[in-house]
Parts: sequence; C-alpha cells; structure tokens
Amino acid sequence: MTQKTECHMTFLFKGNKLAHAIWAVCATSCQYCKITLMEAMTKNAKTGLILSGGGARAAYQVGVLRSIANLLKEAGWPAHQNPFPIICGTSAGAINASALACSASNFSFGLRKLERIWSTMEAHQIYRADSLSMVRSGASWLSFLSLGWMVRRWIKTSPSSLFDNSPLAELLNKVLDFPGIDAALTSGSLHALAITASSYTSGMHLTFYQTLANIEPWIRSQRLAQRDFISLRHLLASSALPLIFPSVPLNWNGRFEYCGDGSMRQLAPISPAIHLGAEKVLVIGAGRMSETRREIPEDAPYPSIAQIAGHAMSSIFLDSLAVDIERLNRINKTLSLMSEENVNQTSLRPIRTLVIAPSERIDEIASRHIHSLPVSIRSMLGRIGATDVSGAALASYLLFESSFTNELMVLGMKDTMRVKNEVLAFFGSAKVCQVENGDSIKKVERPQMDSPVFQPSILSPTGF
Repeated sequence: MTQKTECHMTFLFKGNKLAHAIWAVCATSCQYCKITLMEAMTKNAKTGLILSGGGARAAYQVGVLRSIANLLKEAGWPAHQNPFPIICGTSAGAINASALACSASNFSFGLRKLERIWSTMEAHQIYRADSLSMVRSGASWLSFLSLGWMVRRWIKTSPSSLFDNSPLAELLNKVLDFPGIDAALTSGSLHALAITASSYTSGMHLTFYQTLANIEPWIRSQRLAQRDFISLRHLLASSALPLIFPSVPLNWNGRFEYCGDGSMRQLAPISPAIHLGAEKVLVIGAGRMSETRREIPEDAPYPSIAQIAGHAMSSIFLDSLAVDIERLNRINKTLSLMSEENVNQTSLRPIRTLVIAPSERIDEIASRHIHSLPVSIRSMLGRIGATDVSGAALASYLLFESSFTNELMVLGMKDTMRVKNEVLAFFGSAKVCQVENGDSIKKVERPQMDSPVFQPSILSPTGF
C-alpha cells in the first residue's frame, strides 16, 4: 500500500510558529507548493483595497492590515510583497492608503510605519489643541454666529473651520514619501492609487487617481474622475471633516475647486477600485455594517448637539459603504438566477468581496477614552454633550489619542483573526497538499466560501 506523506504546507494552516521557515524548505522540494504560491500571487495582481473614512476610527484599519500581513506571512507570502496592487482611500482612509502606496515596494516597512504613527498618536499632532488656539477659534465662531451681520463689514475673512489642522500637514509631510508612489508604479509593486474628495465648489464627488495603466477618467451621476499625481493637498482635502477642518483647493481640469472630506456625497465607495481594474476587493470599514435595534426608553431625552452631529457623521461615513455592499450582494443574487448564457451577454463581471468591519460599537469604545483628550478639547466637547455615551460618536472622529487608537488596532486584529479562513481563501492560499510516492500530487479542496462575511459579488464596469 502506498504511503501518503503530508506536504509541509499542512503546517502553515495549523498555526505552527515555524511555518515560514518550513515553507522556505518546502518550496525548493515540493513543486506543488511553489506553483500554489506563485498562482496566488499572480491572481492577486487585480486585488483592490478599500479604506473608508472616519477620522480617528481609521486606526482600526491598521489592526486589520497587521493581522492580514501576519496570516499571509505564515502562508509563505514574502513580507515585502504588496498584496494590494490597487489601493483606494477616503478621508482618514486616504492617508492610510497613501502611506501604503508610498511604501508599496516594501509592504511590511510601510505597515510598520503606519503602526508607529497610530500607536503613538496624540491630538496635537493632528490639530492645534492648546487652550489659546481653542479660545481663538471658539471666539471667532461665536462672534460670527451671533454678530456676523454686524462685524462682517469690518472683518474680510470668516472662520474657515473649527480646528486648525496644520499639525497634520506637518506630520504627513514628514512621514510620507510621495516619490515612492512613482517608484512603486514603475516597478509594478503598485497598479493604481485613488483618493476621493467632495467639491464644495461644484457639488460633485471627485476621484483623483494615479496609475501608469491606460485607464480613461470615468463620468457617472454626481461622480467624476481625473488622473493626477497624488500629493499632500489631496490627502488634506480628502480628510477635511466638514466644518471641523478647513477645505483645500484642488486643481480640477485647470481650475481650482475647494474640496472637503471624500466621504460626503460618496454614492459608490467601491466604484474607483472597479474602474481601476480590480477583480476582487477587500473592504475595511470604520464602523459596524449593521446595528441591532437597541431598547428605546419611554421618556427619551431631547438629543444633544453632539448626538445629532454624531448621527450626521455616521450617515456620511458609514451608510454609503453599507448600502454599496448591499447593492453588490443584491446584484449578485439577481445574476445568480440568470442562465450562464444570459449573463455572458451582459457587461457584468464577477467581483469577489471580503468585508471586515468593527464587531463592537466604536462610540462605546470612544466613551471610555474621552478623558485622554486635552482639557481644552474635552471642555468644548462636554458643552455640547459629546463626553456622554449618547454623544460619544462625534468624539470618536476627533479622538486622535493613543489609548483609543491602540484599542481600535487590537480590535481590528481580533476581528480579522475571527475570519482568517475567509482571508486566506480570498488571497487564494491553499490549505493542504499531499504527496504520494513523492511524485503525484493531489490538491485538497479549499474551504467553501459560504461565510456571510465572504461573498462573491458582481459589479458592472460601466454601471459603476
């Protein structure tokens, strides 16, 4: 009777700590392992990464990416290899996306840099939080809200935002190497980078993309795209929270338009990745995709300003992504009812999607860390109810403090490990291979992709 011997690849999926070293030996002797890994890397040439917005909530994305990097490394994926050739970011997600793109030639290095930034973050690195700046800003807003009709004739410029985010510009200018994007595109480590912003001037949602591929700008209802060299100004515009941070003028077809946070009026967050050629996308959210209905007290108090503002923020940053994912699944279900012949006659193509989003309410986590904010910020938020649990959603977008961001990163790592089989299947990693007599090779079936988190979806290249 022929004796079967398990290939060393088996250990990669049993949590063996020496997995990477074992694969290095196995790849030289097991032809199947070598082919499997190469096939996986080739198939990921059209993998897109979608990083949504959410201010300080974007720290969660870094935790997810860390767990993904660890899982791929255990499966034999080279640490420097960028698993996301197509990267798209919005708002704070645009900053994370650009950081990864700048270091796409060395993914592990770029991820470690992101981890260092988010794990040591303090509010004063993002916006001026000292008492003098807050008093000056608050007094300016108060005077214009109450006496604007009277002082307008003497003061030429009205306040542009609640906070001054010039420290963020200084931080990004220091840590991001934008020429690295050009180098990554040239070497093939990166296929495309897209950053979105919303134009206050025209009311359109704009996508700026950088690629060497021959991809024509697309035009959709209230959505436009333009090829450009991604720069610091694009990131500051995309992450300019409405009213909180100042808008930034960006060049659009030869004219300047004042732009703000890219999550505003973003009707189809996954669309840019599809237009740039992605055949499968990983979506990392900054809030729960669905909420269970909570008990409502009979005598609910009147909502605070912070509660209303937090509700508005959630509609901007979370709802459009959830709706877009829901639309993909609905289209997919509709096409599954069609015959293969009819599907082939359409312009639709399959897009595999993997969605990873927080398993816990971010506002509840934020309520435990509001004390970490500078006294001046905490005092201002307290006056509008943002330090209460009911109003903590608003504070979560401004909580650029390491105690909060580190907890979000840990949550991101845990949530990813809960769906690690789906992650490995998404990247095409084989689970086990067996060798008979050292000659014939039998491939064991990969895990079924029937998890609600991992669903193949369909997008139209022209409709989106």
